[in-house]
Amino acid sequence: MRKLLFVIGLATAMIACKSDKKENDPEEESYVIPSSEKSSQKTPLTASIERGKVLYNDLCVTCHLPNGKGIPGTYPPLDGSNWLTEKREESIRGVKYGMQGPIEVNGEKYDNIMTPMGLSDKEVADAMNYAMNSWSNNIDDMVTEEEVAAIQESAE
Repeated sequence: MRKLLFVIGLATAMIACKSDKKENDPEEESYVIPSSEKSSQKTPLTASIERGKVLYNDLCVTCHLPNGKGIPGTYPPLDGSNWLTEKREESIRGVKYGMQGPIEVNGEKYDNIMTPMGLSDKEVADAMNYAMNSWSNNIDDMVTEEEVAAIQESAE
């Protein structure tokens, strides 16, 4: 009977020590990294890019291709395009109103017609945000609906 009481006492002491150690030893506890609120929620830019991807795939992909490389000599690339980085207003105007005539993109001349797509200012912003943040592009200065609304058709 003494042995039995000794074993029960020892087991109780071990359990008490072990549970006490868990409370005091942070290394023994498992830690789950909480999901970041920022990563689990859409930002205005990521939401715009998602909408823009749908528009791009419906309207732009035929000429500029799924990879944004365009067709050399015919339709300019959007991937890595200096036109997007250096001529923001002209890019927005082209998507909003269409464009024609000669332009130079990444050192190559293009002289074709881009017809107006009849997009709302919000849709233009979304398409621009998609193109400016896809492939090798990372222009996270978001195009807004208000910015697009302020762009007037050129008098040319």
